[in-house]
Amino acid sequence: MKKFVYLASQSPRRRQLLEQLGVDYELLLPAADEDAEALEALLPHEAPLTYVQRVTQLKLDAALQRLHRRALPQAPILCSDTTVALGRTILGKPADHHDAERMLASLSGKTHRVLTAVALGTPQVRQQALSISRVTFAPMTPEQIRAYAATGEPMGKAGAYAVQGRAAAYISSLSGSYSGIMGLPMFETARLLKAFGFKL
Repeated sequence: MKKFVYLASQSPRRRQLLEQLGVDYELLLPAADEDAEALEALLPHEAPLTYVQRVTQLKLDAALQRLHRRALPQAPILCSDTTVALGRTILGKPADHHDAERMLASLSGKTHRVLTAVALGTPQVRQQALSISRVTFAPMTPEQIRAYAATGEPMGKAGAYAVQGRAAAYISSLSGSYSGIMGLPMFETARLLKAFGFKL
């Protein structure tokens, strides 16, 4: 039987990136009665690095339980979490357009970090990797911020922007992993997959 992974993510971008690596996968998504958002709750005074790694492990724990409950065939589970951090401040997914505008205004003209943690695991063994990138936004006018927020693209995105979307027009520079900023760092993910015996 051909090797595959379970992808425990609703992100179409992570699916696309995994396909780019040529890895077969099946989705292992939360059931309607699972509170997946609760896993992303921030603890008081939690540093961005600690947060992104903790949430990724919680996602893997939940997915392993899901696999067991559904009595599915065994295969490694891939989980990931992306966090945008301005200093020690974590910018999660915006609650609404106003929240998106607030986040974008805080990023305007500044450099921030994008931290993406990846975990690959089975009930017996798990491994994790981390990608840290830096993104600099050019100054944005209030009109540009409003216009971008109005496209709806910021919704559901950490930091209220998509690097592969219209926000690219305002990103003056970035260093690190472009795919990591999208949500799944290819180099780190490939290294984890190879450790689990995948031929890439």
